[in-house]
Amino acid sequence: MTITENARKVLEARYLIKDENGQPAETIEQLFDRVATAIAAEDAKYGDSDSETTKHTFYQMMTRLEFLPNSPTLMNAGRPLGQLSACFVLPVADTMEDIFEAIKQAALIHKSGGGTGFSFSRLRPRGSAVNSTGGVASGPVSFMKVFNMATEAVKQGGTRRGANMGILRVDHPDILEFISCKQDNADINNFNISVGVTETFMRAVINDETYELIDPRTQKTTQVLPAKEVFDKIVDAAWHNGEPGIIFLDRLNRDNPVPGCGQIESTNPCGEQPLLPYESCNLGSINLTKMLKFVDDKYIVDWDKLTITVHNAVHFLDNVIDANKYPLPIIDETTKKTRKIGLGIMAFADMLLLMNISYCSEEALELAEKIMRCIQTSAREAGARLARIRGAFPLFAESILAAGDRRRNATLTTIAPTGALSIIAGVSSGIEPVFAYVFERNVMDGTRLYETNPILEQELIRRGLHSEELMQRLASGESLDDMPELPAEFRRVFVSSRGVTPEWHIRMQAAFQKYTDNAISKTVNFSNNATRDDVREVYMLAFALECKGVTIYRDGSRDSQVLNAAPPQKEQTAESLSLEPMPASPALDSNIKSLQPSGLIKPRPRPDLTTGITERMKIGCGNLYVTVNYDDEGICEVFTNTGKAGGCPSQSEATARLISIALRSGMDARSLISELKGIRCPSTIRQQGMKCMSCPDGIARIIENVFTKHQNGLAAQDPRFPPNGILAKNKDPGTCPDCGIKVEHEGGCVTCRSCGYSRCG
Repeated sequence: MTITENARKVLEARYLIKDENGQPAETIEQLFDRVATAIAAEDAKYGDSDSETTKHTFYQMMTRLEFLPNSPTLMNAGRPLGQLSACFVLPVADTMEDIFEAIKQAALIHKSGGGTGFSFSRLRPRGSAVNSTGGVASGPVSFMKVFNMATEAVKQGGTRRGANMGILRVDHPDILEFISCKQDNADINNFNISVGVTETFMRAVINDETYELIDPRTQKTTQVLPAKEVFDKIVDAAWHNGEPGIIFLDRLNRDNPVPGCGQIESTNPCGEQPLLPYESCNLGSINLTKMLKFVDDKYIVDWDKLTITVHNAVHFLDNVIDANKYPLPIIDETTKKTRKIGLGIMAFADMLLLMNISYCSEEALELAEKIMRCIQTSAREAGARLARIRGAFPLFAESILAAGDRRRNATLTTIAPTGALSIIAGVSSGIEPVFAYVFERNVMDGTRLYETNPILEQELIRRGLHSEELMQRLASGESLDDMPELPAEFRRVFVSSRGVTPEWHIRMQAAFQKYTDNAISKTVNFSNNATRDDVREVYMLAFALECKGVTIYRDGSRDSQVLNAAPPQKEQTAESLSLEPMPASPALDSNIKSLQPSGLIKPRPRPDLTTGITERMKIGCGNLYVTVNYDDEGICEVFTNTGKAGGCPSQSEATARLISIALRSGMDARSLISELKGIRCPSTIRQQGMKCMSCPDGIARIIENVFTKHQNGLAAQDPRFPPNGILAKNKDPGTCPDCGIKVEHEGGCVTCRSCGYSRCG
């Protein structure tokens, strides 16, 4: 199979089975063979003895990058863990026992590689009486913080990090506290949060009326609030840092196929999969660039191939339900009652580029509807065929679908974020526009190279527009949208997310939602100078166009910036900085407070008390001793000393001093490592098990050793290493914590296109 170098790196780092030394113990082809074998084997349960044919179909579909299942399936199929689902929803009932049972269950799910969604709307409000103790309740937000701490403590085997969705109904008495609970970005950082909005509330907003807050325990009205004022608080908080999003709860329940089983209260962490309590769902995505054919000198949709791929993908995902080893028996039972799957797409933006269609056009909206209608229709045909052979989902007779053809799966289609999967496939993510056309990536010796979108590069060459200067401008963060010397028609088609207005984001989401059973993960990106009114208009448009939820992100609105295609052009003065909210981190806080009128940052003073680690490294001219010191705000200084053999003591000391100043100015240690690693000195020699090229290279590697051991969880076993969180506090805005490359924001998640790192919340 043919994949990009980035895809290979991500697969080797995060998906392939490793041996006891952490080295890949299978090839990429063997990974897909492992998955195809495990999933195809489920056919035997239904009397189909020809699993080899099914296995071949599944293998070809994946290795040709036509379809990929969600990450837990790729990671765990055919392995002892065997947990294959990405999405779970757990109930949180209003007793201390139930709350902590949910925390325990979430920990087991996170450990197995899944993400969890919760509604905290059943919990009594803060200040309510607790009869058993005579005390008062602390409210939903306080318990969210407990869930958050538990998530922080659970690591998912080094492949996937815990992620949560927290939802509170807009009519809960604690809704105002919930709306503002993530205004400090350091708080509840393992959660995406959304307000569960009702149709009644939205009508009250439109008509400038009041609405009631209801105590979930007593069902009595506790307060009456102006709906518009509450809505404005939601808008203001989202404008501030993208949290909370909104979920239209009544729409989720309007499309609940089994209302007799209860109300849908929550979704998975990215918002695209509404689920009943204890349900799970497995997802998969079709690569739309593989659903095209070249006819008469242009690309058109190959509808026959798309239909066949959908049928095979539905077969695959239905088998996953049976192959899955669920983390809890109740999840196994509940999931198999409805057998929900979520088939979606990726590479829609790349498909538009190949077809010479602008993302911001009626033609693109029309194509979106046609594509999703075809997928939904074909998926229902495939589900009906499976139902005739295997039987309908057990609750079919009690579902709102019972009047039609028998269904194998209660829901079939979902559009999820495809961060890591799109890197493997080498395409754009989900239905998002292209974020940037040139990506930076690391190579082994610390050098940074740039990877260009192949569709853009091919078109530039075809038009005679390709040049090294243009590539360098794109690599530096400049957008094609800002290059008037290029043909207008070319710039119209090759639009990046910066050039897509919020209105077009919502219109595209609504076009796909028309033919999607579940919901859609989509981020509406705003420029930094967007206003609160802009956010408000998008929310109202999403309501008017029948979307099921909205997530927005205003560029630069978080202390840890997650979308940063280019550095800001205007000068930042002390006056302009004072208009922005102060950062939450104590280290960054002290740095911002020390801003001078020129906009420069003074390093924080050297602390009086530090903890240090000293290591020796053999370099070309003797021994180099490096001491790394840290305090409770992070790594703060580096000292060096050379042995009797000589060396370059003055240069090493200068390097160490500059590193120390940079660290105390808030610079990310990983960025310094990346810059220093790979510097060569003529006198270097190779040391066994380590390639040390110079004093700066050696210093970087020792800092990296400390960081790596900390990341691998050895800190608790080795007192030399700092407690959890010390090293992580030095963050560069918008960069990947694993490799330092800038990351993307999608559906409440952060994804690095260089190494595949992903985190939600």
